Amino acid sequence: MNILATSGGFLPDGRWGARVGPLIQHALRLAGQPTRPKLCLLATAVGDDPAAYARYYAALARDTPQVRASHLALFPMPNIPDVRTHLLGQDVIWVGGGSVANLLAVWRAHGLDTIMREAWEAGVVLAGVSAGSLCWHAGGTTDSFGPGLRAVTDGLGLLPFSNTPHYDSEPGRRPLYQKLVADGTLPDGWATDDGVGLHFRGTELVEAVADRPDVYAWRVERIPAEPGPPAGGAAEGGMTSDVTSDGTADGGTVAGGTTGGVRETPVTPRLLSEV
Repeated sequence: MNILATSGGFLPDGRWGARVGPLIQHALRLAGQPTRPKLCLLATAVGDDPAAYARYYAALARDTPQVRASHLALFPMPNIPDVRTHLLGQDVIWVGGGSVANLLAVWRAHGLDTIMREAWEAGVVLAGVSAGSLCWHAGGTTDSFGPGLRAVTDGLGLLPFSNTPHYDSEPGRRPLYQKLVADGTLPDGWATDDGVGLHFRGTELVEAVADRPDVYAWRVERIPAEPGPPAGGAAEGGMTSDVTSDGTADGGTVAGGTTGGVRETPVTPRLLSEV
């Protein structure tokens, strides 16, 4: 029961192309390294854009010719007669980025919420980037509803944590995620910088991995509100780095106080090599 939840995957190759990055190669290794692994691509989060599938297929054919690639499109109708049988027959399912809100709605309309859990329990590696990372969790932050980031709280919940991708590259993600965890809108969870993946076996984190140096995974945990200091007095305790429920931060490491807050702990990922 493996999930690889990432802020990476296919990497740019020229202006329009893509190449198979180390995180996708790692997902294939998690499948037990079959001689000819079966990988199914889902680009539901971008409305099954044919250009996205074309890039993915071209990259896989060039970089990993041993992979038997397929895709499941749900727009305007499923392109595969028996979706359940097809997905349960894969070694890896890779879910691309885009709108996680739309992805979840369409998946539920087609019963994929149930099928994905069944595939996970049957040993299929579930993996993906951005929306394809968020979807396996309880919720997280998303730009699905417009340019402003908002909470999404109806993820599939295979992993009982919240999740936020692009923690280092999209400035609004970090303060909003900290606020939503601090005020209880989202449960404790994990964030990933670009290029980082989280490998879960069952619901336990095995390790963080990365396709580049100098990036991190982040454990973000809520700290309940504490009683305030006496009137006119100062709080004791010596905590010097606060991330309070308004999302402001000084250092981003420890939070606490009368409004509650979060504890944010960096995790150094294992650097993957390209093969």
